[in-house]
Amino acid sequence: MTFKDLNLSNPLWNALDDAGFITPTTIQHKAFPVVMSGRDVQGIAQTGTGKTIAYLLPLLKMWTFSKARHPQILIVVPTRELVVQVVEAAERLGKYMTVVVRGVYGGTNLKSQAYEISQGLDIIVGTPGRLLDLGYHGALNLKTVKKFVIDEVDEMLALGFRSQLQHIMDLLPEKRQNLLFSATINEDVEALIEDYFNAPEKIEAAPSGSPLTNINQALYRVPNFNTKVNLLEELLASSVEMTKILLFVSTKALADELYERIKALYPEKIGVIHSNKDQNFRFNAVNRFQDGTFRMLISTDIIARCLDIEDVSHVINFDLPDEPQNYVHRIGRTGRADKKGEALSLVGDLDVDWLSEIQEFMNFEIPSLPLPDDLVISDILTDAELPKINMKNVLGKLPKIVEEKSAFQQKIAKNSKVNVKVKYKDKMHAKYGKPKTRGQKGKK
Repeated sequence: MTFKDLNLSNPLWNALDDAGFITPTTIQHKAFPVVMSGRDVQGIAQTGTGKTIAYLLPLLKMWTFSKARHPQILIVVPTRELVVQVVEAAERLGKYMTVVVRGVYGGTNLKSQAYEISQGLDIIVGTPGRLLDLGYHGALNLKTVKKFVIDEVDEMLALGFRSQLQHIMDLLPEKRQNLLFSATINEDVEALIEDYFNAPEKIEAAPSGSPLTNINQALYRVPNFNTKVNLLEELLASSVEMTKILLFVSTKALADELYERIKALYPEKIGVIHSNKDQNFRFNAVNRFQDGTFRMLISTDIIARCLDIEDVSHVINFDLPDEPQNYVHRIGRTGRADKKGEALSLVGDLDVDWLSEIQEFMNFEIPSLPLPDDLVISDILTDAELPKINMKNVLGKLPKIVEEKSAFQQKIAKNSKVNVKVKYKDKMHAKYGKPKTRGQKGKK
């Protein structure tokens, strides 16, 4: 099956040809007829299976020009990086159409975004908080929205956007088509569907948690952080096929620490990105990784769901995530659009429990590779790896010493007062040096 088999228009076919898209993925060809039917949709597909194009193609096919130029299509996503990437995908597919796409997110000037909206648009893509800001300030009219899309809804709820999503849906017209796409479905997602969707049709491209078949997974058992760094340096030096590497770590501090350790070996070839970096830094890092300037980009899990970068040769898990779903999202950054990918995990002593949960979640045992013979095994542990010593109090709890106190306590000297009655005569004598009288009373 090719995109020519779908009921698309010539402008969309031409745009797909320019982009080099020939064969639709499973979620794309399954979703197209259902979305075109006008029904609400609940789409479940793993990261990297083409969910964005799965909903953009039918929406662009159904779009019609309107002189009002208020948004007909609203797409809500969790992060600014995903806003940019969805806007780019919509503009690429709509390059031969007159459709106007705008993206809005926090961290930028609200007035400039309000001005762009006032110039007219057809599709708006945004994060929940910024969309609400624009809506409450009267800059964004959502009463003309006919198609409403929530992308990466499970991640959005995990980030605490449930209330904002509910407020946005309360601003929308009741008569609309709702599309929801997610990698996993949990109780919170089901509750949202129950409250706001109209009997959505479920489309599932792959069971949640199943390993991606086009990604080769493997792991190395490595004892500690410093040995992991040694192994990473050896892999970078010896594996020429590692041309574009996404390396995931669990914390922002670890991302910065690892970057400082290895940046000198490959100057201007390694970047780092996490939520503490400002917006321009993050965009620049992604762009330099996308265009091949950076060979490797170090990232945290918050970016795992928001990077749609072509031709990622390898994903390396420097440590394992504490949620099995995040492992699937991480490795889904490679092997996209039915291309082959490679995923390696460096499993330390602190990662063993996470590994068991991940393998149980996927129902798949990740193959283990032998360590290189010349790898230097470090015995130096970081502060996080040092065992925590909890000293037991063998003496027991000391008795509380309570001083016996009387019911009434003695006042200190300066607060002690003695009431002494002073006669007027004595007072006058002390003041004037002689007796003072009030005068003789007259005699009758």
